[in-house]
Amino acid sequence: MIFTGYAIPAVNCVSSSGINACLEAARRNDAPIIIQFSSGGSQFYGGKGLDNTNYRAAIAGAVSGAFHVRTMAEQYGVPVILHTDHCAKKLLPWVDGLVAASERYFEQHGEPLFSSHMIDLSEEPIEENIEICKDYLARMSKMGILLEMELGITGGEEDGVDNSDRPVEDLYSKPEEIYQVYEELQKISPLFTVAAAFGNVHGVYSPGNVKLEPKILDRAQAYISEKLGANAPEDKKPVMFVFHGGSGSDVSDIQEAIGYGVIKMNIDTDTQWSYWEGIKNFEAKYHDYLQGQIGNPEGPDKPNKKYYDPRECMRAAEVNTVARLEQSFADLKCQNVLGLGETTPAGNVLGPRRGGLPV
Repeated sequence: MIFTGYAIPAVNCVSSSGINACLEAARRNDAPIIIQFSSGGSQFYGGKGLDNTNYRAAIAGAVSGAFHVRTMAEQYGVPVILHTDHCAKKLLPWVDGLVAASERYFEQHGEPLFSSHMIDLSEEPIEENIEICKDYLARMSKMGILLEMELGITGGEEDGVDNSDRPVEDLYSKPEEIYQVYEELQKISPLFTVAAAFGNVHGVYSPGNVKLEPKILDRAQAYISEKLGANAPEDKKPVMFVFHGGSGSDVSDIQEAIGYGVIKMNIDTDTQWSYWEGIKNFEAKYHDYLQGQIGNPEGPDKPNKKYYDPRECMRAAEVNTVARLEQSFADLKCQNVLGLGETTPAGNVLGPRRGGLPV
């Protein structure tokens, strides 16, 4: 693997609005993007009113989101990797349904519906983790689907999984373990990445409170390259790493990790906040116009429809998220890599019936 010197942001999405913000940000930054769904996010996308027995709603929601991404990415003109996030052992039926959907899609179109899936068996014994991942990699690689596996524990809490109380030693992977994974999965296919633990923590923390040790990745690359000998790649980076739990990390740590072979960084907590912050700021700006359908500072009979139209606050959320993602693209050195040129302002943009608001 020859590394490009940048990592791609991977953003968890729970709505078509969030997806559109990601696509807009990718086009503005002239860069690829990874759009990913968690099991809970997939269920939300499908609708919380649906029964989720056997993960039916989560499967349908992720498939629906995938088709939305495929339809709109073509319009934005940016390459998108469609990914699913953490899948613990109990959630494997969810990924089974999505792999089956890709197999059906592959039969008709010659390519899978999804680009990659994460199997997170980091809480299981490493031997079991590897064996199950090998089974999925064998099935998925036939269609060109990449497998992301987790080794070690990402601290903190995300999407109902709480690792806040795990021993600190679980937050750091060992080079020998990473080599064990590499050696076994490489026998099946090179289409895999490793989410190794180097102090990563899900959630948001003040800068400096996340104790990352990116050099763990460097030591692992050197260790595996030594094991491979003459078969090691020229750049001595045989493993493609994934960075989980990056909120609150110093940019220097992020970019150091990229230098050691990180090609993907997950972003969830920060974009959850940016989306909400956009709505919060919109409400603060137009507060007096959002207290009833009729009546505002301009007069007791003045209508407020153009203020409470959901498109207005949602667009404010999107604009704020696009701005936050620009920071992520910059941190990951993932800007101006496609050669698409600058974007032009959108034309024929239809607003609410009474005219759009400046957001």
